[in-house]
Amino acid sequence: MLREAIYHRPKNNWCYAYDRQTVHVRIRTKRGDAERVTLLHGDKYNWHEIGHETTEMRVFAQDALFDYWQAEVRPAFRRLKYGFRLQAGRETLWLNEQGFHEQEPENPYLYFEYPFLNPADVFEPPAWVKDAVFYQIFPERFANGDPSNDPEGVLPWGGEPTPANFFGGDLQGVIDHLDHLERLGVNAIYFNPLFEATTNHKYDTEDYRKVDSHFGTNEKLKELVDACHARGIRVLLDAVFNHSGRTFAPFVDVLKKGQTSKYADWFHVRQFPLTVKEGIPTFDTFAFTEMMPKLNTENPDVQAYLLEVARYWIEEIGVDGWRLDVANEVDHRFWRKFRDVVKTAKPDAYILGEIWHDSLPWLSGDQFDAVMNYPLTEAILDFAVKGTRDGRQFADQLGSLLAAYPQQATEAAFNLLGSHDTARLLTLAGNDKRRVRLASAIQFTMPGTPCVYYGDEIGLDGGNDPGCRKCMEWDESKQDLELFGFFAGLTRLRRSHRALRDGSLRLLAAEPGRATLAYIREADGERFIVALNAGRRQAKLSLQATGEWSDALKGEPFRAERGKISVALPAYGFAVLKQG
Repeated sequence: MLREAIYHRPKNNWCYAYDRQTVHVRIRTKRGDAERVTLLHGDKYNWHEIGHETTEMRVFAQDALFDYWQAEVRPAFRRLKYGFRLQAGRETLWLNEQGFHEQEPENPYLYFEYPFLNPADVFEPPAWVKDAVFYQIFPERFANGDPSNDPEGVLPWGGEPTPANFFGGDLQGVIDHLDHLERLGVNAIYFNPLFEATTNHKYDTEDYRKVDSHFGTNEKLKELVDACHARGIRVLLDAVFNHSGRTFAPFVDVLKKGQTSKYADWFHVRQFPLTVKEGIPTFDTFAFTEMMPKLNTENPDVQAYLLEVARYWIEEIGVDGWRLDVANEVDHRFWRKFRDVVKTAKPDAYILGEIWHDSLPWLSGDQFDAVMNYPLTEAILDFAVKGTRDGRQFADQLGSLLAAYPQQATEAAFNLLGSHDTARLLTLAGNDKRRVRLASAIQFTMPGTPCVYYGDEIGLDGGNDPGCRKCMEWDESKQDLELFGFFAGLTRLRRSHRALRDGSLRLLAAEPGRATLAYIREADGERFIVALNAGRRQAKLSLQATGEWSDALKGEPFRAERGKISVALPAYGFAVLKQG
């Protein structure tokens, strides 16, 4: 066995508490190298007296280079001492904190250790998130329900979007169309920023305690939240705590008074006065955007202000959590305090960070419940929409992502195929709705909570910002109602079967050079096979299976013969098969 490929660390995603009784232990080996891995485990104070146990580990994920093995242990006294025995052919290795051994180590105290399963350390994302299907709303472009609060110069609904124009979308418009969301089957909404700001996107906050007057009032938001809750729909707000807007009162004060302002330390100022030199502000900002000055979240007054904001909207308005903009540019200590405040106000609030890359430092249970799962987004788009990954390459990337985080973080991940920051799915797919359906079928059968970007369900197109922020189409004669029915069917299917939400995932077929893939999801005795063809031609998959099956969306029957089931897939086609 290639020893350099074998890796374990007694923390993070390699050894963690899954719940208050269970510890997950993982180890990595070279792909196809080890034939058997056994976990040796026992209590660190009674290894000799009580004796230790052995648990066979299983490969739960693979990528291009490695196998990832996992075992679940429920230690009797919440303490765990453990080591590994790895076998391949005639070779046997033992691994402890001191490295590799060709004989079983005599001293068990040199094994790895999970010292104690403290309930306060258990990472517990809200249980409801695993059962949620989100719908993202860009408020200014969803629906104009109250023309009386329109901004000056508002344009007729449905015009060409630009970075600066307005169409009058507001909270009343959302209330007016909650039936649409209920028919679609979503049970959670993620709103882009709602607070007072000067732009149409509202990421330049002017007042963190006030709903933008062009959207409505704080009372109107409370009415909307109550109406959503009455329909079983949760509400997530966007918090911009990395930076404020240029019209934020403390920043205005610093602009006027410079370093004598009592708010001078609320921001990261490199040089006074605040100005722009050769295109670069003399203060830190979001990117180099002078209208978005970066907040100093190490300042106790800034912390107190923002933490009170976080509490207010949960306790007073009743929202169900926060999506955190530019979350990886804010210090970790602030996010730990933020989590304490939010979870005190509402223990099952969902804390979602906007991070586009590897996010393990934020997913240990002390900061976020989840992040926006852009690595999965890119993998799905590459396979199903762009055709730049084959089935094996997609499976390898998926395996890498499953191994990257604790299982509960994967189960609560925010899985999206488009947003206000990206070109729309239909446009990326070259207006080929077969590719849209294929990508969405993958999204809805993955661990994590799926999110539909407003309008994708009725065929809205659009390139990158501002094209992806066009007005929602409410004329049914211009909506793709067949596509809407497809999305509603996916939503019903996922919400009806736990196996498709947080069941185990196992690959059945993923061959290099082929645009096909199949995986199985199962939980509580339910079993689904998801078969995919991202190629330009029809494909037939012969998959290991027994018993009776049916197409979960179309109802067509399938029967396994001689331990195999044959599935014919059209170009850019898929099937979700349910056993029984």
